[in-house]
Amino acid sequence: MRRALEDFYRDGRPPWDSGVTPPELVALTEGPDALAPGQALELGCGTGTNAVHLARHGWRVAAVDLVERAVRQAREKAAAAGADVTVLCGDATRLDEVGVPGPYDLFFDLSCYCGIPPHRRDAYAAGLTKRAAPGARLLMFGYGPEAFDDPISGVTADELIARFAGWRLADVTPGTNPVPTFWFTLHRAATA
Repeated sequence: MRRALEDFYRDGRPPWDSGVTPPELVALTEGPDALAPGQALELGCGTGTNAVHLARHGWRVAAVDLVERAVRQAREKAAAAGADVTVLCGDATRLDEVGVPGPYDLFFDLSCYCGIPPHRRDAYAAGLTKRAAPGARLLMFGYGPEAFDDPISGVTADELIARFAGWRLADVTPGTNPVPTFWFTLHRAATA
């Protein structure tokens, strides 16, 4: 998986890294219903567009990506924007090794989880749960299992409910992509 991701970054801009913050994240950071800024962790941050967006809106941001080239670009983008973002290279399923202790009020995942092999997804969920502040929120974009013809891609609401013990699936909104995609919002219990 790492090699395929590295190839996308080496060959140019990966299709998931548009350089535009999605409106679903903007809705959490701007306007009358915006969340109060706190600590945020972005999983699979790519070149840092969304981490910079969060930092510009008052969040203390840590961001993690598996690909060193993406991490370098994210650090450069944050520095150029004057955004205080800690960008780390590491595996989102091994957060204990990455150095992101938390607790975090917001987790943001733009198609990271849905590309993780199923046998590593419990580790991802456990890592987030361990670092979640009471009442934390997870905003996740994911492809449906039928979006691609491979054995690992995709995520469903039922899977998230099963894997994220102590979290409540608050919303599932279909995406606007030509293949099945979804925005999932999960909330961590207010008391741990």
